[in-house]
Amino acid sequence: MSNRTSRRQVFRLSRERRVADIMAAARSVFREKGYEDAPLFEIAELANVVEGSIYRYFENKRDLLVKVIEDWYESMLADYDQQLAGIKGTRNRLRYMIWRHLKTIHDEPALCNLMFQYLRTGKDYSQTAVYGLNRQYTRRTLDIVKEGIEAGELRGDVSLRLVRDMVYGCVEHRTWAYLRGEGSFDPDLTADAIVELVLSGLRR
Repeated sequence: MSNRTSRRQVFRLSRERRVADIMAAARSVFREKGYEDAPLFEIAELANVVEGSIYRYFENKRDLLVKVIEDWYESMLADYDQQLAGIKGTRNRLRYMIWRHLKTIHDEPALCNLMFQYLRTGKDYSQTAVYGLNRQYTRRTLDIVKEGIEAGELRGDVSLRLVRDMVYGCVEHRTWAYLRGEGSFDPDLTADAIVELVLSGLRR
């Protein structure tokens, strides 16, 4: 291997590490202070870089937020697929997806607020990678319903988009007060209630 190739590889690894450090620092600061009150200099200090270095890898603070949420979604999707592979039965699989969504909101309210309040409401949201990842995220639930229809367990005359809206709309309404810092909820009990309501309208 030439010295030139070796230098290129070292630089690439160094860049990947620097980006990872900045994103980890940003995730921590965003969690603690939200988006508006998260100063880039504090993110830079936590990542052990100068503030100007952030602009070498990210266009601005919003771009950094998008990348943080994108990384979060990718890790969640990978874990969902791994867990679903070991779960059998339409009800159990659907219940897992609903429970996991509720559990994520319960455990990561700050990141969920960033997603709901700052990314999803932005004019550029549909152009971000997070938009595509969110569609993949909700598609997991629709695929489970489709499998139930094909197995003859569920009705096939119901709009899948409506089922999706019922599930995720119900979750958001149920957890909105919690995300505002008012009260709490039990992910297990809530998941059981939602899955039974959905399946009571879908069972053949």
